[in-house]
Amino acid sequence: MSDTDFDVVGIGNAIVDVLAHAEDTFLEEQDLVKGAMTIVDAATAEKIYGMMGPGIEMSGGSVANTMAGIASLGGSGAFIGKVCKDQLGEVFIRDIRATGVSFTTAPGENGAPTARCLICVTPDAERTMQTFLGACIDLGPEDVDDQVIGASKVVYLEGYLWDPPRAKEAFIKAAKTAEQAGRQVALSLSDPFCVDRHRDEFLDLVDNHVNILFANEDEIKSLYQVGEFDDALQHVRGHCDIAALTRSSQGSVVIASDEVHVLNAEKVDHVVDTTGAGDSYAAGFLYGLTQGKDLASCGRMGGILAAEIISHYGARAENNLKTVLNEKLK
Repeated sequence: MSDTDFDVVGIGNAIVDVLAHAEDTFLEEQDLVKGAMTIVDAATAEKIYGMMGPGIEMSGGSVANTMAGIASLGGSGAFIGKVCKDQLGEVFIRDIRATGVSFTTAPGENGAPTARCLICVTPDAERTMQTFLGACIDLGPEDVDDQVIGASKVVYLEGYLWDPPRAKEAFIKAAKTAEQAGRQVALSLSDPFCVDRHRDEFLDLVDNHVNILFANEDEIKSLYQVGEFDDALQHVRGHCDIAALTRSSQGSVVIASDEVHVLNAEKVDHVVDTTGAGDSYAAGFLYGLTQGKDLASCGRMGGILAAEIISHYGARAENNLKTVLNEKLK
């Protein structure tokens, strides 16, 4: 292997996304927490799936979406995640490889079926997610390829992985392997409710293992249990090398040592669906970082991709992201 075969290797939940439009009344009737990701069991997933309106199904998962974005920009990437040897698992494998991302994790033979995320998109473009983790919980340390980790500039970890115990072990192994190889470790906090569940452990991770932290405003405020974004900003400073904090229509703030970059949100004519905005931001940012761009440029690139993704339905780009980026950066 060369010193770095991959710009980024992502480790996350391998999920098939099911997206459908829904009214707020549907969320209320089903007692769904608007804007949140909730872990559900197989029976609940089956029930909600049966009640959702017509939709689209595609391979997904937060970090998998980021890796697809990096590949579409021309970056080299790999993904580690667990699917089952079933129909949805085959769909996921074929689709992620078709984006140009290397995926070699062996599928499970006899465990839970491939995971799926049921995404209800309301008229205000907010997405509410019910996730059945399925085969994702079977991801273990044995699935982490030390060679791939060592051959990647950045190892990008998904906060959601902190829920299943064996996946947590895989997460820690990957972080330690990356550190030993002199690679950077990036973490997405994923969801404010995820932060609430694992706050103390996440604080320890950020302090001791994470070089690059991605979080939105609600997640970073939850991590430090403060009510104001500016207070969270002061708390995170110095706890990791880089913090890239997104603020929806208020753009993003990137902090590193004595650097602070406040970036305006890119113009969007009409927000259709916010699914994948954070994933796309991370894709643009990490692509820029691994290509040697300065932090302000990385934040701008992340913002451009996020704006592109929320202008249409679904978490994957409809237009060529490299073309979109080049046009905006002219």
